[in-house]
Amino acid sequence: MNLKLVSVACVLLVAAGCQNRKVQRVDPNERIDLSGRWNDTDSKMTASAMIEQILTGPWLTNHLEDHKGEKPVVVVGMISNKSHEHITPETFCKDLEKSFITSQRVRLVQGGEMREEIRAERADQQNFSSESTMKKWGLEVGADYMLQGVINSIVDEYKREKVVEYQIDLQLTNMETNEVVWIGDKKIKKYIKD
Repeated sequence: MNLKLVSVACVLLVAAGCQNRKVQRVDPNERIDLSGRWNDTDSKMTASAMIEQILTGPWLTNHLEDHKGEKPVVVVGMISNKSHEHITPETFCKDLEKSFITSQRVRLVQGGEMREEIRAERADQQNFSSESTMKKWGLEVGADYMLQGVINSIVDEYKREKVVEYQIDLQLTNMETNEVVWIGDKKIKKYIKD
């Protein structure tokens, strides 16, 4: 009998706890910081700063002058997370890629897993598509530059106070010469008190 009463009481407590939760839609541009950890606002701030830096850097003008106005082709490579938190760099990388395309100043080619998926599809077409519609091998556009980077963090903590600084460093490397032609960074610092 007591076991049944305890079980019923647990179920009622769990059900009562679920009824208090409220969810509401908010503007995606609204800044909300609940935990003090890396969040969507940090990702947007990073993307915005990096886009401004990379699209106004002298490397772009130099490339256009050296290549008779031909737009540079960029591939986004690995952005490593070496911070103390789980951070997915893909969110701000996609914003960078979108800006490359919408600016019409930089051409973008696929990299990483997506490039491999496209190549696998092209391989399938060689066996299963008609000759007139299959896409040929060896016609990909080669990248002139690769964008790579790292996310680091520094944590200073004492009792119930904490300061966290994130530093995102990106660099653009000439694929042919291995010369680093641009470096940009974004720092975000947070003070958290419990």
